[in-house]
Amino acid sequence: MFDLSLNEDISMIQDVVRRFATDMLSENYRDFEADKAIPESVLSAYAEMGLASLEVPESLGGAALGSTAKAVILEELGFGDPGAALALDGIGPALYAVADVGGDSALEEYIVSLLDKPDARALLIWDDGPQPSASSLRYLDKGSEPGYQGLIPWVPANHADLVVVLDHNGASVITQGFSINPVKGSGLRAAGAGELVFGDENNPVPIAKRWDNKAGAAKALARWQLYTAALMIGVFRVAAETSREYAMERVAFGKPIAHHQAIAFLIADMRTVVDGARLLVQDAASRADADQPFESAAAAAFVEVVEASMFITPNALQIFGGQGFMQDLPLEKYMREARTLGLMAGGVDLAREIAGRDICANEGLVELSALAAQDA
Repeated sequence: MFDLSLNEDISMIQDVVRRFATDMLSENYRDFEADKAIPESVLSAYAEMGLASLEVPESLGGAALGSTAKAVILEELGFGDPGAALALDGIGPALYAVADVGGDSALEEYIVSLLDKPDARALLIWDDGPQPSASSLRYLDKGSEPGYQGLIPWVPANHADLVVVLDHNGASVITQGFSINPVKGSGLRAAGAGELVFGDENNPVPIAKRWDNKAGAAKALARWQLYTAALMIGVFRVAAETSREYAMERVAFGKPIAHHQAIAFLIADMRTVVDGARLLVQDAASRADADQPFESAAAAAFVEVVEASMFITPNALQIFGGQGFMQDLPLEKYMREARTLGLMAGGVDLAREIAGRDICANEGLVELSALAAQDA
């Protein structure tokens, strides 16, 4: 028998965060987007809930509630405003790179001191090596002090206390020498928007600390994918619910459009996709909490969530018709947010590669793939 219910502690936290997201975020998202910042009063209200240290070990003063609890909370925050969620949870997935790659001592040195600062920000950047990319980030190992040079065209922040660069082999912490130049941004505007610049070729930004740990880096990336996927579920869940409510109110040919078969089937499909995506994310999160291998499950969940967002948000907008594109309504925002989140955590192509690699690691599947290639 499968038990898919949340435990009492997580359910209680979910209720609190859901009310916060409804009262504080959903009602003010346009102001947050215009200001590209979250008011101090909202930052303080979130800090009072004590969620910043949710995944921090108890030995370091945290709650140690794990990935499942975090996924539940992020979905509710994403339902309110995912950009605001990134600003409120200022350390965000950078915590994973430091904890999984560097260990508790690194967490204590670089992260714990920031948890008590409501406006603290830590950025996590993915470095995929010498791959074609919009980023010009380069690792320079010249002389006795290696560092990074280049820029990231967009980050969801207008300031940062530290930057963590995650790659396939480990992670690096950068505490100084970088700058963030404001840009307009498209999605996640409430978190801020900036171009992250790392020195120049002659003066690379120094690395404060470097850890080489391939296994830890893979776990950190997987947790980042779950983090992003949980936010995305919140986005397309609110898109699905908003369009369903509208379809129940909009009357055409003498009855609500939700009572017409095509729209009714679409609404049902959207709800099914939301629930299915959530189960995949929570399954991968529960594996992480049980200290089981979860990297492939997290990558597969991320891929499915991105695909789900590309099904739900455009269809939710279409239910509204032409007015869905207007900023008077939030449908266009849901599309922007979902597309932007899908580019994070290394993007969907990296997640597909990870998930596919693990599937094809099965000898039988590799043989079947080879036969299929011969037939083609």
